[in-house]
Amino acid sequence: MKINKSFAVTLAMVASTSLLLAPTSFAASKAASAKSGGTIEYALPSQTNLNWFLPVTNAANDSVYNTQFVDQMYKPLLWINNNYSINWKSSIASRITYNPAGTIYHIFMNPKWKWSNGKPVTSQDVLFTWNVIKAASASNAPTPWPFVGAGTGNIPNGIKSVVANNKYELTITLDKPANQQWFMYNGIIQLTPMPSAVWNKYKNITQEIKYLGANATNPMFDTVVDGPFKVQSGTPSQSWVLIPNKNYPGHKSTVNKVVFNFEASNTAELAALKTGSINVGYLDQSELGSKGSLTSMGDSVTPEYPFGIFWTEMNMWPGSPSKSIFDQLYVRQALQMGIDNAGISKDIYKGYAVPIDGPIATVPKTTFISPTLAAKNPYPFNLAAGKRLLEAHGWKLQNGVMTKGNQKLKFTMMYVSGTTSSTDAAEIMQQDWASEGVVVTLKPMPFSSFISTTSDKTNHSWQLAVGSGWDYNGPGFYPTGGQLFASTAPSGTGFSNVQEDKLIQATHIPYATSQQTMSHFFAYENYTANILPFLWGQNVATLVVTAPSVHNVLPYLDAATAFPQMQYWTASGN
Repeated sequence: MKINKSFAVTLAMVASTSLLLAPTSFAASKAASAKSGGTIEYALPSQTNLNWFLPVTNAANDSVYNTQFVDQMYKPLLWINNNYSINWKSSIASRITYNPAGTIYHIFMNPKWKWSNGKPVTSQDVLFTWNVIKAASASNAPTPWPFVGAGTGNIPNGIKSVVANNKYELTITLDKPANQQWFMYNGIIQLTPMPSAVWNKYKNITQEIKYLGANATNPMFDTVVDGPFKVQSGTPSQSWVLIPNKNYPGHKSTVNKVVFNFEASNTAELAALKTGSINVGYLDQSELGSKGSLTSMGDSVTPEYPFGIFWTEMNMWPGSPSKSIFDQLYVRQALQMGIDNAGISKDIYKGYAVPIDGPIATVPKTTFISPTLAAKNPYPFNLAAGKRLLEAHGWKLQNGVMTKGNQKLKFTMMYVSGTTSSTDAAEIMQQDWASEGVVVTLKPMPFSSFISTTSDKTNHSWQLAVGSGWDYNGPGFYPTGGQLFASTAPSGTGFSNVQEDKLIQATHIPYATSQQTMSHFFAYENYTANILPFLWGQNVATLVVTAPSVHNVLPYLDAATAFPQMQYWTASGN
């Protein structure tokens, strides 16, 4: 599942502790007291609509924001903490055991979880999800499928069987051994239980996934949930409203409702923060001059970084006119050397962004960063070197454009619209590439339309696209890149490389020691950084703004994973 993120804002390895991530900047603190009631007014990134409301999704609607909303209604089988450990208290599963070979996994479910209609969440609900995923993963699955997670974490073709042993236990058997943490964090995590007694209406699975696909864009379809909230209403380009699920057996929300608000622009969102109509939002880096006007009202402004990577995509899908150009490594190298990530981070994002040099970001700090990449950027910003590299391969500057035969380095680049900083960053890239003879026409696009376009393998109206990325969160918590960089990657851009495939596969195999595991991981990471399946960008911080009337947001924001536990947020005085 590709979890995209606009540069605007968004708000794991239990058995081998050597693979755990270091905790990020905050930990859960004592809950602030607040009277029951009040409303959380939560700002979505500018020009972002919610448009998919099932736990199982397709590529065109696979965004962090849809998932944030859905996860408030449907509890994942495994909930990952901000420090990338499993939060068993918030997971449907109570524990998972597996054999040393990594071929057999026993999932034990906590019997306390109930659907909002009072029925228990059982192994049959997990089996229903599994059967939907299998059918929706087929290449000939009916519209709007296929399932975006197909090919990730052994889902579905690497699984021999999924069997319900009893009401609260399942056994998954794989075709071949797998790194246990990789399969748990990238495979098992995809099996979010769905209410089979309500949704499993047909004995024909093809008809069933047609039914679910037809209702996936309707938030009012979600009448039976097992999470802390349920839907009250949803209006595109306006708001989506959650109210507490009174039958939720976990920590119950004390607020009256949580409203996900559509924002036309970062300017409009800032105005809403100032008036108090938004009480959990963000500050675009271009608006830092207004920070004082917010803090003077008691608002807090806190930078938070997700564990993810952000990039410029190159359209390398078969049939794309740009494929033959972008397939050339030296072209990708020249383009990467033409991106001033350090300058953009400093000047556009005011230091609240960290340049990325490969498939693992350096912030937040993790054990996954390669010592080689931590010490040296393989492609530092160098316009002259980039231009020389193109010329060395026969390209010549003609009328300001690098030309070779009938090919020109002249492209259309989409970028996510709605924020000043993302527009400024795209314009800087455009200007610098022009110095290399690469001419780019910019095309702004709302985020929801952006990911729908880039996920369509047949849409060749674009050649470059900046403004999305991948948060390493379900699936993808174990960040080996198969879902992104493999030749069969469900969330790739047509990039294909045999050596890359081999190195990715080597990270999926169980090893005797953590040192062996990490040596294979670093080999994959170093090669990926140099081969450039994407052009590396910046990990931009979310400047989270919280009003004094809301409490417990930061301790339960889970910024590294991007999935907040909103049932712990409280509100007063509104």
